[in-house]
Amino acid sequence: MSDANLFDRPSAADSAPVDVTPEPFDITPGFGLEDEPDESRSGPMSRRRLIVLGAALLVGVAGAAVLGSFGWRVAQQKDTTLAIPAQVAGLALDESARARGTIDDLRTGLAADIQLDESTGAIYTDPTQADRPVLFFGGTTLIWQPEKDLDRLFRLVADDSGKIAGLRGQPAGDLGGVLKCGTSGQGDTLTVCGWADHGSVGMAMFPGRGVDEAAPLMLSIRNGVQTRN
Repeated sequence: MSDANLFDRPSAADSAPVDVTPEPFDITPGFGLEDEPDESRSGPMSRRRLIVLGAALLVGVAGAAVLGSFGWRVAQQKDTTLAIPAQVAGLALDESARARGTIDDLRTGLAADIQLDESTGAIYTDPTQADRPVLFFGGTTLIWQPEKDLDRLFRLVADDSGKIAGLRGQPAGDLGGVLKCGTSGQGDTLTVCGWADHGSVGMAMFPGRGVDEAAPLMLSIRNGVQTRN
């Protein structure tokens, strides 16, 4: 046999079938080497998420607390009654026809600006100083924004008596809500005080009295005319 034939004959190894099937590889996104999780990046992101979630939780809890406190105040203050005693804070009720006519006018003006379930009013005289009467009027209803409605009432009074100057908050006492006083008119002093809570609103005019004297007197009148059911 020639050398050519020897080399041209295929061997057993050469005649065996060759497996050309490619090796399998994973094409699932996110699991390539270049996309391996970066601990330095995922760690801070997780902490940020926790901070955001924690802040949202705190805001939600704070909001629930505010709503709960608001609801408690409304429930506590909404059922209110205003009465007109014959005497209050050392003052005596004026039962004359002229006094009743004046109070009716004030009640009408109040009801025109604030829708009330019940309204009342009175003129009280000071036994020691007859020239310093106190004109009081008010009413009861469910009030969602006491300070806002009280400020509206002050503006209503200002339309009739002139600008109310120096309007500022005063102690509202155990009944809560908001109480404010200011001065109106020119010449002789006229102090106007008012309160409002979630169940009532009241206002009084104090001719010849400054704020320092009228504010505690207003608080005494409120304590004498207002009760809660």
